[in-house]
Amino acid sequence: MSETALHADSERLGTPDHSAPPQPLYRHARLRAVAWRLAPWLLPAVLLALWATGCERGWIAPQILPPPERVVDTFIELAQSGDLARNTFISLQRVLLGFAAGTLLGFALGAALGLSRTLEAYVLPSFNALVQIPVLGWLPFLLLLVGVGEPLKYILIAHAALVPVTLSTLQGFRQTPAALDEVARVFAYRGWQRIVYLVLPAAVPTLATGVRLAFTKAWLALVVVELVASSEGLGYLIVYGRQLFQLDLVMASVVVVGAIGYAMNRSLDAIEARLRRGQPSAFREQ
Repeated sequence: MSETALHADSERLGTPDHSAPPQPLYRHARLRAVAWRLAPWLLPAVLLALWATGCERGWIAPQILPPPERVVDTFIELAQSGDLARNTFISLQRVLLGFAAGTLLGFALGAALGLSRTLEAYVLPSFNALVQIPVLGWLPFLLLLVGVGEPLKYILIAHAALVPVTLSTLQGFRQTPAALDEVARVFAYRGWQRIVYLVLPAAVPTLATGVRLAFTKAWLALVVVELVASSEGLGYLIVYGRQLFQLDLVMASVVVVGAIGYAMNRSLDAIEARLRRGQPSAFREQ
């Protein structure tokens, strides 16, 4: 029987015709999905257009905000000269080492607090009081202890990462569902078995959120420290451009800082999503 006859029989009998082309509703849904993906880029595109239009028509003075094409030219010059790659590598090295140290210490401290009510009672109040001091508040004290060298930057970056990781680890260890504790008793889990097989898998979402927040804090601390006390790095490029009143250099460095931070945050989002998919369904439903 031909396709035309099958289509006619389907219409006559009221049965669905699977050979028919996609309905307009499906196409509209795909268009909405594409529009939803492009929506976050709408505001940056509008701001960029206003920036370019304002510079072109003289609404914005070049001494206040250089035109976008000058910023692009400066970025290309930095890339060709090697200054961009060198300073970016230095900044990434600082933030990754400091972030790794702060994250490991935060996991250890948070786990210790989460496993011991006694330790929490003695340590957590003092910890909560100390973390209220901002990163820059520690700068004068650390300058006297370690000077202006690399240890200063690593310590401040590690401190910025330590706080959210510690608190998220403590919360993750304390929010183990009661049903999982019952499972631990049934299987006679003791000590490290309970932590590895029950507590850590249940705490994955909380720990992942804490790590992502820790990296954001560490990246911000890096830029602040390089702005204040550094002769290398992306923060130094911003200060150097400000001192020479080269706002195109400042803007190019700021764009690089924002792009790297955004890329790192998206990478951590992908890792967190993969960890969540790897969890057993019992943990995801909690």
